[in-house]
Amino acid sequence: MRLIDIPTVIVGAVLVVLPLDAALRSFILPRGVPVSLSRLIVRMVRIVFDLIARPARDYEARDRVMALYGPVALLALPAVFMIFIFVGFACFFQGFDGTGWGDAFITSGSSLFTLGFLRPPHYALNFLAFLESGLGLTLLALLISYLPTIYSAFSRREIAVTGLAVRAGTPPTAWDLLERAHRARFLDQLDQTWEVWELWFQELSETHTSLSILAFFRSPNPNRSWVTASGAVLDAAALRYALVDIPWTPAPGLCIRSGYLALREIADFYGIEYDPDPPPDAPISITRDEFEQVYQRLAAAGVPVRTDRDRSWKEFTGWRVNYDRVLTALAGLVMAPYAPWSSDRSSRYRAPPLHPRRGRPAGQR
Repeated sequence: MRLIDIPTVIVGAVLVVLPLDAALRSFILPRGVPVSLSRLIVRMVRIVFDLIARPARDYEARDRVMALYGPVALLALPAVFMIFIFVGFACFFQGFDGTGWGDAFITSGSSLFTLGFLRPPHYALNFLAFLESGLGLTLLALLISYLPTIYSAFSRREIAVTGLAVRAGTPPTAWDLLERAHRARFLDQLDQTWEVWELWFQELSETHTSLSILAFFRSPNPNRSWVTASGAVLDAAALRYALVDIPWTPAPGLCIRSGYLALREIADFYGIEYDPDPPPDAPISITRDEFEQVYQRLAAAGVPVRTDRDRSWKEFTGWRVNYDRVLTALAGLVMAPYAPWSSDRSSRYRAPPLHPRRGRPAGQR
């Protein structure tokens, strides 16, 4: 009787357990848990896409490339998991039977894809063939059931992002949101907007950690992004408190807190460093001159603004400091489109081409 090749069997067990654990944590576990194997696969796919997208001369070309990154990375996960299982069970067949690596790989492939053209020579090994077939079908079933969930969350996210274009333009800006609200005479009725986005941020924190690949699914409109929409809403709420002279309500503050907690949870998942308790006067990526320009713009549009600019600036920085770092870092992570005060501060930002007539980034309106 042939002795079992223990080292080969141990290697096979490791190769089988690793993808099963990753699939369980990535597709089934209802919480955002970083998985080393899944993260490695996603990073390898990202390196390939960065190499393809980096030489592109304009944002539109990069966006067309990166639009495929999320779906390809999602498909790569079960594909690599099945390769691990294929090689792992080949190690099992070789370790237990020893008929040769060629027959072991053929038997493993026949079992994994339920082809059935080659079966193990011993009845005792048929159990391994049945187990491998079941695991292969289970991984495919997980992917099939995962897709409707992720696209449902994607659809809910994008409805709000698209709706923001009506109020804040494309790319969205905080000052456009406040200006249009003033012109439409509902500046003092924005609490409903803050409440909607408070709930949106709560769902964002859950879906973009438990369904982590969703962060890289890009908006149907290449000039929109969940990151830039987040920045515009948070900045608008911060400006409403710091700069706009209307009665105080709690809704903007709750929206800001919901927003920066959501962005921080996503940042934690991707290992982005930030100060969890920054002082109110900590540096931010917005300059005083930029703030003054917005102040003057809103005042010229007739928005009621406070007269004490120093106090307004101090209050704005006190709000912005809570999400400034994570916002710009996430914009770089997902290679978000151009938007003032968010993606234009990220490390991956490239100045978009200027519109030939208006002298501003193409697509901005």
